[in-house]
Amino acid sequence: MSADADHRTLHNRVLAEVGPAIAAGAYAPGHVFTLDRLVRDFDVSRTVAREAVRVLESMRLVVSRPRTGVRVRPVEEWSVFHPQLIRWRLAGPGRMEQLRSLTGLRAAVEPPAAASAARRASAEEGAALAELNERMAATGRRGDLEAFLRLDIEFHRRVLELSGNEMFAGLAGVVAEVLAGRTTYDLMPQQPRPEALRLHTHVATAVRDGLPEVAEAAMRAIVGEVVSALDHAGPAPTARG
Repeated sequence: MSADADHRTLHNRVLAEVGPAIAAGAYAPGHVFTLDRLVRDFDVSRTVAREAVRVLESMRLVVSRPRTGVRVRPVEEWSVFHPQLIRWRLAGPGRMEQLRSLTGLRAAVEPPAAASAARRASAEEGAALAELNERMAATGRRGDLEAFLRLDIEFHRRVLELSGNEMFAGLAGVVAEVLAGRTTYDLMPQQPRPEALRLHTHVATAVRDGLPEVAEAAMRAIVGEVVSALDHAGPAPTARG
């Protein structure tokens, strides 16, 4: 292993332990730890520890000050849309609350985004979305959840981007984490429900045919199904594997 690769491995090891611990509430807001403590606990250099802290600072999980150490920020100050932070929170004890919170965001954003996409998409863009939907439906009917997830993420990303709203498009990574999280933690059926596949087809054809009201209603129904599924979910399951 090269020096650079070894450096990255050590840096990632520190993040992989400290980040999820903060996200799970193991360190209360205001808790202070030092670079020296990280160096000692993880047997890494100060450079590695400092770089890990910088990543945590970029998510606003901590704030670092000379002579006062590294302080954990209140949850209200975290960059809650950061994909890595979302993954850490989904892996922790607050998984269901995080999924419900993110699904509430989807419910507010994706239906109007679908309507806007139907108003703005070109004929070529609409046809490409419809073709993507056909491939997604085919993998869903086969029960290939891994391929279905990739195409489902791409489908929702394209709808957000076709809306023409940069704020909507900027949430594509958040939506991807929600979709991936439901699959990772066995909150998806073994085979996508036929009704869910039909609703995605309704969105795709409505965008292609320029029918904003239909696109919005179909997307609202898609997210509504997720809300219902989470409401009926039991205790937080563990990750696959």
